[in-house]
Amino acid sequence: MPTQRRMQFVHGHIAWMVAVVLTLSLLNALSYELFFVLSLIGFLIVTELTAPFNVTPTWRRRLRWPILFGLIGFAVVVVRRILKILPPEVPI
Repeated sequence: MPTQRRMQFVHGHIAWMVAVVLTLSLLNALSYELFFVLSLIGFLIVTELTAPFNVTPTWRRRLRWPILFGLIGFAVVVVRRILKILPPEVPI
């Protein structure tokens, strides 16, 4: 049975992602990249806000992998954006 903190984590992250989709839709700025970046930020915030003080449960240790892959994905998004901004004359 899931613990209360785990359910807080899941509910918090789902609420964050729904808020991001609604906000980006209202602003007509919804894109996969922006949704991914804002969801990653929310994931990191919710991870810190639901962190226990004394003991780290097993499920919290497994969050390292999604965080690592999320940061790699963020780096890919940033590099793609930088390459899009650079003029074509700049050698890569």
